[in-house]
Amino acid sequence: MMPAADTIRALTVENVVKSYGGPIVLDGVSIEVDRGKILGIIGPNGSGKTTLFSVISGTFAPSSGKVFLAGRDVTSFGASARAVAGIGRTFQVPQTFSHMSVYENALVAAAFAGAFKGRAAEEAALQALEICGLKSRGDLIAGRLPLLDRKRLELARALATKPSVLLLDEIAGGLTDDEAAGVAAIVKALAASGLAIIWIEHLVHVLTHAADELAVLGEGRIIAHGEPHETMRMPKVRQIYLGMEPDIDDIDH
Repeated sequence: MMPAADTIRALTVENVVKSYGGPIVLDGVSIEVDRGKILGIIGPNGSGKTTLFSVISGTFAPSSGKVFLAGRDVTSFGASARAVAGIGRTFQVPQTFSHMSVYENALVAAAFAGAFKGRAAEEAALQALEICGLKSRGDLIAGRLPLLDRKRLELARALATKPSVLLLDEIAGGLTDDEAAGVAAIVKALAASGLAIIWIEHLVHVLTHAADELAVLGEGRIIAHGEPHETMRMPKVRQIYLGMEPDIDDIDH
């Protein structure tokens, strides 16, 4: 029996384990996110954050466990099928086509990852660029953009697929505080429009102000989960970041 529509999560990761034939990278990870919400994920290098995104997006199959999109089991789906089904992803290093224009980058994403055709693909691309403040720069060559615009284009490419769940991998990484705040404002507006967002970020102060919930990965397990500021005050979380994240003492500022 299917659960009631208002209880179905936009995305559910259920007891996922991932091993590459050696050490276990993800060890029974379970998370969920609702429509209109931002779940932030933090953790030290090697904690399994990128592998988790790869399992959710379909790049890697889990060793065990399941992934559900709006209640539908998509564990057996590959990356292309999950993109069409509604899972969009950005990458820490923007994966844009440097020789193409900004508009062409968004159009390719809409047509191939989103499987839109003709006018529908054009409209999806233009809408994504407008959301990210790049519509007026559509004719520029992507490889000549500054970092902020490359990051925004990476986001626009994911949005051009019309996802219901958006995975953000350090979309604010490398930006100034003001630039990161601008990107965070776009992300919060996307959540307000109904998108479910999971956001990995090393800039903890950005997530504590933008996310509705925060999950902390440590050695492949979720070691803490809850309201962002309360989660960051947990002794076990502070211990993990001691000497690694100077912004923690300033998360309320």
